[in-house]
Amino acid sequence: MAPVVAPVAAWHVVVRADSTYFEVIKAMGGEDAGTLAFPRFVAERRFELAGQQMVVGRRSRSRGVTPDIDLVGPPEDPGVSHLHALLVPHEGGWAVVDLDSANGTYVNDPSANPIDPNVPVPLRDGSVIYLGAWTALTISSP
Repeated sequence: MAPVVAPVAAWHVVVRADSTYFEVIKAMGGEDAGTLAFPRFVAERRFELAGQQMVVGRRSRSRGVTPDIDLVGPPEDPGVSHLHALLVPHEGGWAVVDLDSANGTYVNDPSANPIDPNVPVPLRDGSVIYLGAWTALTISSP
């Protein structure tokens, strides 16, 4: 594995609800699929990527979890784990690592298999990370 190198320029991630991904998740037919409804409105959020890692998940005061990219909502995507994924610097860009989440993490193709837990997957400008029931994170370089 190549050494971790911090990105030289500020990358960012835009978080949004993705209706196409939601339909893929519903078609998979998990035990809660029939009770899920796509949210009527979710404001896009933007986060700058910085430091040696960025935790993606949902805040939980009782568990002491405070992710750098907090997807607590509203509305809250019930398929996002409290500690779902990790973004780490990788060869001048970033990589995503699934933290053995309950529902998996997908990169670029939500109908493909989820990425393997605890293995960094390099991202490029425009890569999309899918997690939860409808959440999509688009990674962009400057």
